[in-house]
Amino acid sequence: MNDAMLIVGVMSGTSADGLDIAIVNIEPEGKIHLRHYEEHPMDAEIKESIIRLAQPSLNEIDHLGSLDRKLGEMIAKAVLDTLYNAGIAPSRIHAIASHGQTIRHRPTGSHAFSLQIGCPSTIAHNTGITTVADFRKRDISAGGQGAPLTPFAHKHLFAQEKDTVILNIGGISNMTWLPTKGDVIGFDCGPGNMIMDGLMLELSDGRDGMDKDGALARIGKVQPTLLEELMQNPYFARRPPKSTGREQFGEKVINRLLSEPEISDADRLATACALTVQSIADAMQFLEKDPQQCLICGGGAFNPFLMQSLQAALPQMSVGSTQQAGIAPEAIEAVSFALFAWLSLQGKNNTYAAVTGAEQDVVGGIIAPGENWQSLLKNISK
Repeated sequence: MNDAMLIVGVMSGTSADGLDIAIVNIEPEGKIHLRHYEEHPMDAEIKESIIRLAQPSLNEIDHLGSLDRKLGEMIAKAVLDTLYNAGIAPSRIHAIASHGQTIRHRPTGSHAFSLQIGCPSTIAHNTGITTVADFRKRDISAGGQGAPLTPFAHKHLFAQEKDTVILNIGGISNMTWLPTKGDVIGFDCGPGNMIMDGLMLELSDGRDGMDKDGALARIGKVQPTLLEELMQNPYFARRPPKSTGREQFGEKVINRLLSEPEISDADRLATACALTVQSIADAMQFLEKDPQQCLICGGGAFNPFLMQSLQAALPQMSVGSTQQAGIAPEAIEAVSFALFAWLSLQGKNNTYAAVTGAEQDVVGGIIAPGENWQSLLKNISK
């Protein structure tokens, strides 16, 4: 392949609060330039359906099929709107990389699986652009957990001039160890923003989906006995490779915090924030040595109280955002999936078996051809 490619990366995280959309130019040798980035709030009805479907219930198949199509239509529209806002014609885009919305993540057992919705065929049809999706299933088929995938992209995006941890704090928090010498490892630490966001939704009767700037958590008091109880979750002590999701750190934990009598709502938020911070700090034990720096991406990078709490819990390293390394923290995941699609279209590996626990590195992603498929094939084969 001799030509650069324009790829639109689309990410919808565990919290289902919106779509992150990055238009990325990738040069033939793999150098990445972020051309444009936008966030599109999740349609309220679709978000409610996603949260409901993420919990086991009756008649799931009908809900799943309908929501898969609805979300595909929403993603397609958001991509086209983003291209319009960026002044880029859809005909110039080579591919869309859509992570989709995770509904179930069952990474262990005899037939492990991870299920994302947001129909790629609908996206390809409505935009005319070839779409790559379902990035996790091939790794799971090879015996991996299908997560985390972003350590592969982190190694590609960030120069290893210091022993560094890239910490993504979305709904779930995950870390990538990027040593100056040695192997990359990565794993899910535990909850990120999910529990704090879920608490705010309950406490505000659905009006607020987040504790902005950690303002409520900041004035609360951590409840040490409750925090210690929550930290007994066996997931925290499990050695990598490991991954988790809403099943472990969703409604059950939120309800436990809500059920604690005689504590204020601020105390609940402070304790939830402390759970995220302590689980991340404890996860550092799985690294071969202390990092020199921790660069944070995802929504957590915009919570000043969370960032300050992390620095206090990790005094042996500098804590900042990936903006210090030249990449906007909110765009990292969408950019990562654009990279994955670029590699997938060329038949090149885009996973690390050492991170996911798979038998081998694999090419993740399933392709839904768009109207540009034939011209895209010609570009790839050059």
